[in-house]
Amino acid sequence: MPDLILGPLLRYASTDDATIWVQADAACEVEVRPEGLAPSRERTFTVHGRHYALVHVTGLPADAATPYEVALDGDVVWPAPDSAFPRSVLRTHSAKGPVRIAFGSCRVAVPNEPPYSLRKDEDPEGREVDALRGLAQRMARTGPEEWPHALLMLGDQVYADEVHPDVQDRIDGEQVVEYDEYAQLYCAAWGEPTIRWLLSTVPSAMIFDDHDVHDDWNTSLAWVEEMRRTEWWRTRVIAAFESYYVYQHLGNLPPAELEREELYQRLRTERDPTAILRAFAERADREVDGTRWSFCRDIGPARVVMVDSRAGRVLTPGHRSMVDAAEWEWISEHARGDVEHLLIGTSLPLILAPALHHLEAWNEAICDGAWGRHAARAGEKLRQTLDLEHWAAFGTSFEAMCELLREVGSGRRGRAPETITVLSGDVHHAYLAQIGFPPGAGVSSSVWQAVCSPFRNPLDTNERRTILTAWTPAATRVARALSRAAGVGAPPVDWRLVHDEPWFNNQVGWIEVDGPRARFLLEKAVPEESHGGQVQMERVFSRPIEPNRKYART
Repeated sequence: MPDLILGPLLRYASTDDATIWVQADAACEVEVRPEGLAPSRERTFTVHGRHYALVHVTGLPADAATPYEVALDGDVVWPAPDSAFPRSVLRTHSAKGPVRIAFGSCRVAVPNEPPYSLRKDEDPEGREVDALRGLAQRMARTGPEEWPHALLMLGDQVYADEVHPDVQDRIDGEQVVEYDEYAQLYCAAWGEPTIRWLLSTVPSAMIFDDHDVHDDWNTSLAWVEEMRRTEWWRTRVIAAFESYYVYQHLGNLPPAELEREELYQRLRTERDPTAILRAFAERADREVDGTRWSFCRDIGPARVVMVDSRAGRVLTPGHRSMVDAAEWEWISEHARGDVEHLLIGTSLPLILAPALHHLEAWNEAICDGAWGRHAARAGEKLRQTLDLEHWAAFGTSFEAMCELLREVGSGRRGRAPETITVLSGDVHHAYLAQIGFPPGAGVSSSVWQAVCSPFRNPLDTNERRTILTAWTPAATRVARALSRAAGVGAPPVDWRLVHDEPWFNNQVGWIEVDGPRARFLLEKAVPEESHGGQVQMERVFSRPIEPNRKYART
């Protein structure tokens, strides 16, 4: 009798359909049985000796939580008979809302016990308590009306360079290299019972960041060339792309797009498509053109355009870009008006602390030769050491994204949305910044940057002090003077925090939209020791991001 290894994961969901992803331990027919509705079926496909299926379920009621079962070859395998959680549901939304969208990034999968549950200042292995675990435990105590309609996971869903100790004991050597080792990472990250139930019940959309492959992945061309000289990198990056496609990317795509996805159709129909998947992964590593990881989905009155700001980079010095020209054209076509709320997801924040922004812009100019060849070599070392590779370090792309926000917000790409919010993670702190445009820009939308990171991987005290310093006026003046000295112009937008300081907890961000209104919320995870084994979620900030809160650059 086949059984589940991982899943079910509720991935895409609309007003009336959904997709369920599973990994089984043998080839079989996967059947999803929504309560009161006809079942949906799909045969597994096999790559690297592992068996997967993505089942499309139709005919669901809108704005509802429909309980479901999963059967393999006719035998029910989910829910587990001894589960402590409510039944898993297929969570749809309504076309007009209201909808609640949870988001964040950076989740290290380690045991939920000391020393891993301690603070980093108490133990170097400490990662405190898991905010997603806290979210799931609260959901189990409440009704579906309080659950999120979607969970946006904005990078570092797995840490290939900081693995669960049980996985470390099983891999061949110190490095995660092979596909099977990446598969074990995903099982460790998503297989813990609390997280497994959460992902079986809340639709999830994901985009990768560097740790899904390797720390500092695609920071620069020099970094890539150095990694390609190692014996193990080629195997690792190919396995990372293969596993990302199967475990994360397929579930991001709407069913209509899956039908047009040639690789997916070949995985389903070829007898052993492993070689086909591997050839695709090799091209994805070597060639930027022709591979798009960005995707789009509508959630009630909000459109989410998820931007790949890691894999599709153009790294040629002097011509750096976050994405290639074809992918930028796709982003521009989908990130437009005629929706009430536009959400642009990108693992890396567009808007950083001002001092960090100017430092990264300065560094890009130095690396491109503004102060000569010797300074360029030093700048490259600094870029890698300090992770200076956000949007500000890809100045052309930063300006292009700001221009896109201006055009959408001023009604030049369809009716201007009420709000435009860039959702990001990566930087291991959370904040809400309002973006202002020059007078006369004509922007009528309210434009924001909302950052939430980490789910579980907080900074230590010294790292937090560094981040706080980067938000100070003194640090901003110094960094701005540096960038000017390197010939960098002023950014095309201004921004300001709408609270006193960023937050550094393990945390979950929320965007709630209801008609023209929107709100940003932030909740932190409170250690479980004081709550009888439960991770409590405590609200630390709530702020409307409504159209009447305009901010013009001065």
